[in-house]
Amino acid sequence: MSSDRRIGTETSATRAALVAATEEIMLEDGYAAVTSRRVAARAGLKAQLVHYYFRTMDDLFLALHRTRVEQGLERQAQALAADQPLWALWDTSRDPRGTALTMEFIALANHRKVIRAEIASSAERFRAAQLEGLEVVLERYGVDPDDWTPIVCTVLMSSISRFLVMEFETLGMSSGHAETVAFVERYIRKVEGERRCPAQ
Repeated sequence: MSSDRRIGTETSATRAALVAATEEIMLEDGYAAVTSRRVAARAGLKAQLVHYYFRTMDDLFLALHRTRVEQGLERQAQALAADQPLWALWDTSRDPRGTALTMEFIALANHRKVIRAEIASSAERFRAAQLEGLEVVLERYGVDPDDWTPIVCTVLMSSISRFLVMEFETLGMSSGHAETVAFVERYIRKVEGERRCPAQ
């Protein structure tokens, strides 16, 4: 395909429908099930429209990933600005749908270098934004840096929550989950007090 051929606009409702259809298929059947024909069918569109808006399937995957990254950064910013940011951040990081999609992208990244580079870049953006926010939050709460540094807080909260979701959603494993959640929440409660808002 010619690199200078016409491509549909990024603000198109049709393009958004194709991206949303891709997400649904990835969550239901995995990234390997995503084909231009199936994406178009799910969106109720003609198959050739996929390549009108995206030169390659990698471009479609990247569009979905970037959409989810921007949504995730916005949710993270809202959590860090909440009245109880630690509780809010913990709840946000435990989203089963987001974790499942992240796992599919990681699996895809094992075969596509461009996807791997994109994931690495966005992960650094997430971590930098979370670290910046947590530095302010933990300082406000008077947390001793020798007790729990912002970077350790960032890595532990995100990795524990996602790993638990991953085990349960993909393997059906739950042994030790309640105890681990209780451990993390006991520390959050110690720093931030009882949860005042229901978990999202």
